[in-house]
Amino acid sequence: MPSSTATIPRYALFFVLVAAGLRAHTQDKQTEYQNSRRTPSAGQRTFTTRCAGCHGLDGRGGERAPNIASNPQVQRLSDLQLQRIVADGRPDFGMPAFRLIGPSEVKRVVEYLRTLQGAGGAATIPGDPQEGRLLFFGKAGCSSCHRVRDEGAFFGPDLSTYANGLPAKEIRRAITSPDPSSAHGQLAVARTRSGDIFTGAIRNEDNFSLQFQTTDGIFHFVVKADLESLEYQPPPSMPTDYGERLSPQQLDDLVSYLHRLKAVEDVPSTGEDQP
Repeated sequence: MPSSTATIPRYALFFVLVAAGLRAHTQDKQTEYQNSRRTPSAGQRTFTTRCAGCHGLDGRGGERAPNIASNPQVQRLSDLQLQRIVADGRPDFGMPAFRLIGPSEVKRVVEYLRTLQGAGGAATIPGDPQEGRLLFFGKAGCSSCHRVRDEGAFFGPDLSTYANGLPAKEIRRAITSPDPSSAHGQLAVARTRSGDIFTGAIRNEDNFSLQFQTTDGIFHFVVKADLESLEYQPPPSMPTDYGERLSPQQLDDLVSYLHRLKAVEDVPSTGEDQP
């Protein structure tokens, strides 16, 4: 009968060998995972060689093509709609068709695009956009300077597409901590010798003429030689106290309204999804 002193080393050796095997297996799995992270997927390779030249490696656009990574309008398209756009191209925007790479590769490209978009969907934006609209045209007074589509004033930038692709925190920061240099346009009051008075924003000016845009949106061309007087006024500045004037919930509502505005340069619908 073997002694207990001989049995213990054999069991100890067994457990050492098992532990070493498990450690080696774990290291192999970690190496395999790290290699998979470093090795580009087929969709990424195709995107890099065929799409990134115009849309950028991160999909956020360039001089020749728009942002397709963080643009909510693109994010909301279904996978099938995106596959059709990739396969058929957009000749009206100068995008060639890529149907020759085959349906499987088109699908992989869209799958990779979803990773650039962040798990394949637009971020959830807190707040009620309907309440935000009421604030924009009411208590917050945004429409007294800014325009959205066909509503509002012309003294500040048009915000119809401002929030496209911007994260909610960046929109909120622009509201509560505006850039002092964001003043838009020069205001003036012009009186002509014939008695006409124009009050609005100067859109173009040279030594001989002015182009006004009045509060009704109409452009007026005025020759300086016909003016009796021209009074320049400081451009309107963005209020800096929205963080105090509006509650956190109201700020969320306003951000939600700006973020969910349908862009003028919306990606046209490709129709209902078909199997």
